Amino acid sequence: MKHNNVPQQTHFIGVLLPKDITLTLEDCRRYMNETYGCKSGHGTPIHVTLAPPFKLQEDYTTADLIRAIETEVLPKALGFIAHIDNFDAFGDRTLFANVVAGDSWTKLRDETVKAILKTCPGCTKKDTKPFRPHATVSNRDIPNGVTTKALQVMNELNLAEDFPVDNITIFERKGNRWEAAVTMELTLPLVIH
Repeated sequence: MKHNNVPQQTHFIGVLLPKDITLTLEDCRRYMNETYGCKSGHGTPIHVTLAPPFKLQEDYTTADLIRAIETEVLPKALGFIAHIDNFDAFGDRTLFANVVAGDSWTKLRDETVKAILKTCPGCTKKDTKPFRPHATVSNRDIPNGVTTKALQVMNELNLAEDFPVDNITIFERKGNRWEAAVTMELTLPLVIH
């Protein structure tokens, strides 16, 4: 019997996507489930991850994370308009909607992680790799050799959409599922025409 010594992850931070994009990506998840039996991650709401899953130490609560984001991130008005450009994959492991990377995403991720670490030192760490925002369709249980075919099918959707990055959401683990526990509104820049 394999014993897992990794502490149970309790939280992660992300951005929920708008309903229209969420419905499209849920259809893609259904396709992956019905065609290839994929289930991993399908119970998690469609999102872009800013801070990957971490274990919040017992000394801290979700309220501490909320306070950190409300005081350190939200006042900076870091909302922006992002763009999805079809689908891509990380090898055969993860199939996702390709969210176009950029300085706005990196700044939002960096400021969010910095606020969490300031409030709850040691609970997570900043990823040293360049930030690659994405909205996962399927991961971990994709059968070998099917990613290319699945990508061809999904890219026929020609998913190219702008969307507002207008929230930061704290996700909590409830049993074996991730739930959006708290969503805080991000201010979008004022556009004058």
